[in-house]
Amino acid sequence: MDITHNNVDQQHDLTGEYEDLQELGDCYASVENYTQAKLCYEKAANLAPDEPGPYVGLGVVALQENHFDDAEIAFRVACRLDAACAKAYAGLGMVAQQRTDYKQAFEMYLKCLERDQDNMIALLGLFQASCQMGSFAKVIHYLEVYLDMHPGDTSVMFPLAALYMKDGRFDNSQRVLSELLALDPSHEDAANLLEELEHNITRTTQGIMAATERADRPAAGVQA
Repeated sequence: MDITHNNVDQQHDLTGEYEDLQELGDCYASVENYTQAKLCYEKAANLAPDEPGPYVGLGVVALQENHFDDAEIAFRVACRLDAACAKAYAGLGMVAQQRTDYKQAFEMYLKCLERDQDNMIALLGLFQASCQMGSFAKVIHYLEVYLDMHPGDTSVMFPLAALYMKDGRFDNSQRVLSELLALDPSHEDAANLLEELEHNITRTTQGIMAATERADRPAAGVQA
């Protein structure tokens, strides 16, 4: 009985130490002390070799230092340890995006969002990749799903409005921009985009009206 209790207590202590190291590594990374962050993540990985967290942390540090090969290796290890690790797929998306491989980035961000629809890095990364590729339908869907769960998030409303505009869905874009500006009247990018959108709508409407008038006008030499 004593041996069992001792094993449980030891495991509890190791778990606590792992979590402390992981949290400390995240703190160091947030203040760009990457040397100390790596030491913490490596110690955490030694304590819990089956946990993906330390490898995600190492991948983020490598990415910040522009060591893309090291970052990819770390994120792939995290994926192997936990196939449901959304952060690892977001990391692979960021690596691919830095390499301007937008197709690969798009695929990795989608895999991330299949596992975590709230992942902001993947949502915005998917938006950026879609703008490069001219493929909007999937990212519009995920942004819509996110906003259904988090209405009023202006950081997502603006890219969604921009994608609606690029996709020719001007009414949707106008609606979202108007809602955004009601929430944040100081959002200059939204105000500028709405102005551009309304100008385009007016110009398109005028063009359609002019074309209709020409079509209705009798051709020269033809008696009415």
